[in-house]
Amino acid sequence: MAAPASSRESTSVLWFRRDLRLHDHPALLAAARDGEVLPLFVLDPALWGPSGDVRRAYLLRSLRALDADLGGRLVVERGDPAEVVRRVARRVGAGRVHASADAGPYGRRRDDDVASALADDERELVRTGTPYAVGPGTILNGSGKPFQVFTPFSRAWAEHGWPAPAQLPDDVRWIRDGEGVDGRHWPGEPDLGDLTLPEAGEEAAHDRWHEFLEHGLADYGHERERPDHDGTSQLSHALKWGELHPRTLLADLRRKRSDGAQTYRTELCWRDFYADVLWNRPDSAREYYKPQLAGLRYDDPGEAFTAWAQGRTGYPVVDAGMRQLRSVGWVHNRVRMIVASFLVKDLHVEWRHGAREFLRWLRDGDLASNNHGWQWVAGSGTDASPFFRVFNPVTQGRKFDPQGDYVRRYVPELRHVPGGAVHTPWEVEDGYEHGYPERIVDHAHERRVALDDYARVKG
Repeated sequence: MAAPASSRESTSVLWFRRDLRLHDHPALLAAARDGEVLPLFVLDPALWGPSGDVRRAYLLRSLRALDADLGGRLVVERGDPAEVVRRVARRVGAGRVHASADAGPYGRRRDDDVASALADDERELVRTGTPYAVGPGTILNGSGKPFQVFTPFSRAWAEHGWPAPAQLPDDVRWIRDGEGVDGRHWPGEPDLGDLTLPEAGEEAAHDRWHEFLEHGLADYGHERERPDHDGTSQLSHALKWGELHPRTLLADLRRKRSDGAQTYRTELCWRDFYADVLWNRPDSAREYYKPQLAGLRYDDPGEAFTAWAQGRTGYPVVDAGMRQLRSVGWVHNRVRMIVASFLVKDLHVEWRHGAREFLRWLRDGDLASNNHGWQWVAGSGTDASPFFRVFNPVTQGRKFDPQGDYVRRYVPELRHVPGGAVHTPWEVEDGYEHGYPERIVDHAHERRVALDDYARVKG
């Protein structure tokens, strides 16, 4: 059994994961109290492998930004974290490895394995803080059980409250050891072609947040539903990778009294709620939260699924959403619901296929929020949209993109169609003149098919 090296008894390792920042970082505070700190990131094949190129590219850019903030000291290693973290801790003689707690099913198992490997060397994994305002598993109802519905959870969440942002340590004695971001463990960035990503890193995230606070928050309550406007904070990817903490945002929101501030708080609560659901029901990441709907008939993904994924369904707002996904690695939330409903209830393809497609392309791909969002649309999740609520892609487009600007931005074949007429090119004399595809299904018919099957399942 290898004991910590006496020459560096005051050294600890800070293992970065979904907390790629230096401010409001409780695990960093804990590590700094130990003395010297080695910053470490482990490229875990179990997470790297299933990730799409968009998430990989954004992660690499965020790590480079973090490395710059650390003065080039970030150590990047590749492999099984139980082996890598133990090896690095041995190498620098660290008695403790500090990390933010991970609430995901895989992350919890991985961290237990790392803790066990470190314990064999009489070292310790210290988990401090969480990527959420309130740690998953904390909020319980009056019976001591987890909430299954959002509204009562949100009330309990607000009553529970959350800590103030953690202070930045006065002086962190960072050290560097081993291979860094320019070493042999650093992978090349995937070629994203024409897909564009926003600037990565903590500084960029804070800049975007303050810009939104100043110019977007007051109108957020109604603007957030408009994909044709820049009405959202565009920070879901920064929250996913922990470039800033929701606690920081909530502290700033406390000083705002607008309806937009309250709506934004509610959206942060949804993020905590879905993480809490996954904590209590880890099976719901892949399986039906409400298993009674597992009996619905679904088609295997084929040509129709490919047309949906590539934005060639003939329904403009659906196609704009899927092309936005492939253009910028992000989709407006209202449009996410529209395209999800179309896949599940018009094309009759199971939600799990759509959830995987989203995770492949989204820069903010988050297991809890993504998969439970898909289950919401499919009618099988918590607070599920009733299965009989089928989004009409034409009326949704007209309501939330009334002048058609969103569609024209991402569907160039329809840029010649003026105003809201862009949502019904089949009613425009030259609607198909520039190669836009005709509708692959009849929405009214497929809606009836979906509802008939739902009636069968409900009995």
